[in-house]
Amino acid sequence: MNMTSPAIDRGAVWLSGAGLRPTRQRLTLASLLVGDGRNRHVTAESLFAKVQDACESVSLATVYNTLRAFCDAGLMQEVTVDGQKSYFDTNTHDHPHFYWEDEGHLTDAPADQLKIVSLPDAPEGAEIASVDVVIRLRRKPV
Repeated sequence: MNMTSPAIDRGAVWLSGAGLRPTRQRLTLASLLVGDGRNRHVTAESLFAKVQDACESVSLATVYNTLRAFCDAGLMQEVTVDGQKSYFDTNTHDHPHFYWEDEGHLTDAPADQLKIVSLPDAPEGAEIASVDVVIRLRRKPV
């Protein structure tokens, strides 16, 4: 593996904290996702490109499947934009996002500035599981 040992170690700890077996592919992806200790937003395609940049061998299908496994294990959350584009966020705490339409990327929005005062009642027999806030941005014309 071409990644640094601290990145690999941090990825291994991240996986073991969720009870996931550190396979080579999972460890490669975990190291790229959390190896520097920072949270990030990725698409399967952008993570696959990072795998290729690191000269690692993981298929795009494995990237998709592993991201789903990481979400199922509570390591990441999926944020869907436009009902079709999925971003995967290593910050699993509830927080809003900015979606930069011009560049097609997602960033965290300041949670302390968002105030949701009330929500509609859930329909009979249902409960609110979560509230996703994605604020769409575009650059102002100069």
